Amino acid sequence: MGLLVLAAAVTAALLLVVPAPLRLLGAEPAPGRGSRSPALLVGAAAGLVALLAHGSVPGLVLPLLGLALATAVVRAFAARRRDRAASDVRRRVVDLCDGLGAELAAGQTPVAALDRAAVEWPLVAPIARAARTGGDVVAAFRSLATTPGGEALRVVGGAWHVSHRTGHGLADTLGRVAADLRAGERTRRVVGGELASARATARLLAALPVLALLMGSGAGADPLRFLLGQPVGLACLAGGLAAGYAGLVWIEALARDVERHG
Repeated sequence: MGLLVLAAAVTAALLLVVPAPLRLLGAEPAPGRGSRSPALLVGAAAGLVALLAHGSVPGLVLPLLGLALATAVVRAFAARRRDRAASDVRRRVVDLCDGLGAELAAGQTPVAALDRAAVEWPLVAPIARAARTGGDVVAAFRSLATTPGGEALRVVGGAWHVSHRTGHGLADTLGRVAADLRAGERTRRVVGGELASARATARLLAALPVLALLMGSGAGADPLRFLLGQPVGLACLAGGLAAGYAGLVWIEALARDVERHG
């Protein structure tokens, strides 16, 4: 019964404490998913308590810990893929500004320049279609600006709008936008380099308990038997893994907040 109370208390503390720093840093999930996350977490906690009440502790907790570790690894790789995809989109936006500016400076019409850009980067196809059919090009730019890494497309759409309202040369405006985006990317790379050491330190600290277990085993102790074979050890293992994961999430949230405002 004491273990059930401990499991419920740890789960409730994680539910209350872990999301708080993320909200303070503005790292909340998307609105469509945020409303379901607390319900899923509460359901998972209730299921864990029910399983502990009707089964053997090691036989139930160990698979849950393995599933949690696998989920954390998958999420880490997915986040890295998203970051690479966003970086590629940012680079393509700069290339888009350069290409459009070059086409317009060579005497091409904006519609023809967008059609050519759409061939090289299919993501721009809705914008080219809107320009070709007389649609709202600025709205198309703003719609694509919601793509991760494509936020600068909103600026490009604004430049398009100002150019058509004032008659100012669009090629010159796009050239200045591209120069600003390159400067922003240089700043982003500098910030990323400064944050790399903090991220590496956090990952090293998260891996140190594994080294401590190896050292304990080499010294003649048997920490794994305690952690994997005793209810208190399983509770310590679960709490340590949860604390390590929360620390990594905290560091990543801080780093992303700096990158977003850097």
